[in-house]
Amino acid sequence: MTAKTGDLRDERKDYTLSELTRESLESNPLEMFTQWMNIAREAKIIDATAMTLATVGPGGAPSARIVLLKQFTEKGFYWYTNYNSRKGAELDNNPNAALVFYWRELERQVRIEGVVSRSTAAESDEYFNKRPLESRFSAAASPQSQIIENQTWLTNKTNELRVASEKDPITRPDNWGGFILNPSVYEFWQGRPSRQHDRFRFSRTETSNQWEIDRLAP
Repeated sequence: MTAKTGDLRDERKDYTLSELTRESLESNPLEMFTQWMNIAREAKIIDATAMTLATVGPGGAPSARIVLLKQFTEKGFYWYTNYNSRKGAELDNNPNAALVFYWRELERQVRIEGVVSRSTAAESDEYFNKRPLESRFSAAASPQSQIIENQTWLTNKTNELRVASEKDPITRPDNWGGFILNPSVYEFWQGRPSRQHDRFRFSRTETSNQWEIDRLAP
């Protein structure tokens, strides 16, 4: 069967919900992000905490996937994963990464760039132990990003851990834990009519550790 291609050049949506002005910005981008995240969650947007995580692979090739934000503080933006996964290996090799949040219903996007480090063992333990028990089994059983024979293999591995936990409660594997992205750049995007979108970039200055704000062309 010959695959059919699609012409999407006439697919258009005008953005009319809101605007973003310099006067409405917070001086601290984390406060701005907090406001937008709270609005997205209050609007009951499905997976409001979902974010695209872009990493750098061998030879500088990009790699991206969706992960869930689990915490954000002055230290940075947290997510949890298998350290031996593709993204884990890429971040260990090159800690520069980028995050993108897109809330279609609000016509908003946030881009964040920075350097990634691992969370502490205590932070990873705390989150792992908060996960539902079945999710803990799955996280420990999966050799994430590695080739496996079939779904049955993974099910059997999970069952083995479930049985073993009857004697010894499951604990966080050493190869599973948190990453934290410490932002150096934020960009807030608000859709506007006729593609006259509002874009503001917050850049951390190296000398004063303050945030410079610039409006960018859409």
